[in-house]
Amino acid sequence: TAPGPRSYTTLRDEAVKLFNSLQQLESERDPVPLMQGVLQTCLDLPPLVDEIYCQLVKQTTEPPAPGGQGDLHYWQLLTCMSCTFLPSPPVLRFLRFHLDRTENCFPASEMAKYACFIREALGKTKGRECVPSLEEILVLMQRQEMICTVHCPGAPACSVAISSHTTAEEVAQELVSRLGLSQSPNLFALYEQSRRREQPVGSATLLADVLTRFE
Repeated sequence: TAPGPRSYTTLRDEAVKLFNSLQQLESERDPVPLMQGVLQTCLDLPPLVDEIYCQLVKQTTEPPAPGGQGDLHYWQLLTCMSCTFLPSPPVLRFLRFHLDRTENCFPASEMAKYACFIREALGKTKGRECVPSLEEILVLMQRQEMICTVHCPGAPACSVAISSHTTAEEVAQELVSRLGLSQSPNLFALYEQSRRREQPVGSATLLADVLTRFE
């Protein structure tokens, strides 16, 4: 299930907890829940976003086993962070330098591929309402897109590939094109439906946030 409300102590104490979580991440067999927990804390406590970015840059700089499982876990969390939060301008400059350095030092490596993906994500990220779902984290760890199924009245369900940055309006436009409705005078929108309610999805809403709420 998606993370629920949490109770927090001081920022200092939470920063220490996050540092301990990062240390645990290196050897974690299933890092996804731990990654989601770190992301949720950063969403709830925005002052810690820069701290985690700096910690992850530190952990991925001259690691003892470049490209090893522990090193890649840090890169995967850094990937998830880049699709969820923007750091402050000074930290962003520091991060971009780190990404450039990694690509230069380890060309064609998995680390370089993550660095390239992160750089592109940072150019699109505007902030999230929800942390990535467990499914989204798994997809981001592979630098892939998610498949979203949309049910259309009078037509078969459509599968649409989306990223962490895809908006409801972009998906609606793609479906209108697929269904040959581009010349229609009608307006089209996406709706999210649960057992209790049905409501339109705002055009600027990120589909990834909607999927997290369903999780």
